[in-house]
Amino acid sequence: MDKLFNLDSPVMRALNKMADLLWLNVLTLLLCIPVITGGAAITAMHYNLLKLVRGDEGYITRSFFKSFKDNFVQSTILWLICLAVFGLLGADVYLVLINPGVFPRIMLYLMLAVLFLVYMIFQYIFPLQSRFENPVRRTLKNSAILAIANLPKTLAMTVITIAPALIFYLIPQATPLVLMFGFTAPGYVCALMYSSIFKKFEPEEETEYGDDGEPEFHGIDMDEDMPQESLPEESTQDLMQSDRN
Repeated sequence: MDKLFNLDSPVMRALNKMADLLWLNVLTLLLCIPVITGGAAITAMHYNLLKLVRGDEGYITRSFFKSFKDNFVQSTILWLICLAVFGLLGADVYLVLINPGVFPRIMLYLMLAVLFLVYMIFQYIFPLQSRFENPVRRTLKNSAILAIANLPKTLAMTVITIAPALIFYLIPQATPLVLMFGFTAPGYVCALMYSSIFKKFEPEEETEYGDDGEPEFHGIDMDEDMPQESLPEESTQDLMQSDRN
């Protein structure tokens, strides 16, 4: 029994990770409420999720607000772009739905397909922003490249991130669980998948510790010697210029 509740036991590690995910979900949810800060909040969430996946646990709150502050401007720009694209596509779908006699049914299917494709690209935007330093245009381009080049994982990530919304809609009794882990539980599973993708563009040993003992990600130049297994040849010079602190 003593071993079961030892701080290094698998049970206690799992409970600690659940507590981290719960608190990280609370921070993300609170910072998404103002809407305009949603992009920076999601970026900060992925920054911490990737560290949790790689066993670099530190101070969640401190890491969250550090990433939130460092990425605020660019994450907000990316967030506003995403909101505009989803808003336009959603309005088009709604317009077709309320005018079934005006627009052919095939147009609805095409719009839904485009919406789904954009949402797949969305899976990589903020994880990339949390991990690599690139201009907005390149981050969007890299997200599209990775989404297509890693299609099976992208489809899985898309379904996983949609699941909480479906659960919330279909099973109202599960609302408390969705509020506690709706962002971070699917995000953690996604981080497990995109971590191996990102490692192709990172040095083998890139995690160091700051003066306060907090694990940190340090930037490096990624223009040379880039892995090319999963990327079109013409895109390799454009991807992941540098690792983000």
